[in-house]
Amino acid sequence: MAHPFRFGCQSFTAASAREWKDKARRAEALGYSSFLLADHYIGPGPMLEATRHPVQSIAAVPAITLAAEATTSIKVGCRVMCVDYRNPVVLAKEMATIDLFSEGRLECGLGAGWLANEYEAMGVRLDPAPVRIARLAEVIRVVKAHFGDGECAVEGAEGTGVRAVGFEGVPKPVQRPRPPIMIGGGARKVLTLAGAEADIVSFNFNNRSGVIGPEGVGLSTAAETARKVGWVRDGAGDRFDQIELEIGAYFTVVTDQAAATAKAMAPMFALPPEELMRHPHALIGSVDAICEELLRRREEYGISYVTVGDTNLEAFAPVVAKLSGS
Repeated sequence: MAHPFRFGCQSFTAASAREWKDKARRAEALGYSSFLLADHYIGPGPMLEATRHPVQSIAAVPAITLAAEATTSIKVGCRVMCVDYRNPVVLAKEMATIDLFSEGRLECGLGAGWLANEYEAMGVRLDPAPVRIARLAEVIRVVKAHFGDGECAVEGAEGTGVRAVGFEGVPKPVQRPRPPIMIGGGARKVLTLAGAEADIVSFNFNNRSGVIGPEGVGLSTAAETARKVGWVRDGAGDRFDQIELEIGAYFTVVTDQAAATAKAMAPMFALPPEELMRHPHALIGSVDAICEELLRRREEYGISYVTVGDTNLEAFAPVVAKLSGS
């Protein structure tokens, strides 16, 4: 049975507390189910410019907290927190506190990290992907133990640097048995792990190159996304139908000139226009056409949770109104 549609809005910037709170409140008023950001820290400069990643002007934890304080019903969180940027116990306590203060509205997003230049700029060691994914698996154990009852007893595998032993996690989150855990990624190992451990799987590009570019986009086409869903299924086994599948619609344009728009955009991604139109991270067309495409994709992939950027907050709202909960 297909999951009902939910829609998230993701933002990276705010010039003031008032602007940030207004964005969160507007997303809530328009019917979005979640208001999210990412977990990046370096500002403009050659290190970030080389990655082609947008600037995130605000830090994740205080921004999530302020969005929760400004709203009453919308979910808040991060897609996703980089587990290499914090001690796992600190991360778990911060997330539990946000769930407590938001009265049970946290989506706890976790990821293995990938933005190579950010690691270098901040002096954080970028381990090989298998090591980072192994560390992510251990951090998930810490978070679940911290959210649960009884003492934490996690001795991470050798080389992960993860340890949480001899204490009970406090505060307890409001959501029981715990806030939903979202795990994001775009390659086999992390998505198989997500299938085994996540409540929500967030599909991203395969960012093995450490930068945003045509390679990652090309490894996230319709055919590749079908493979990714298969990897999640492999990890999930009998619990696959319980998992919510989420994707970032990074290339969303609400327009009555879909063909011309796709033709103009396609060279940036080294894709034929028709491939871009079918690309699971793109939504190009009228409100009705996008609704039809989302229904088709839910049937094909099982993806029911779609996140757009705040630049599309208003334009995408009619899609949210038509499909949310259906």
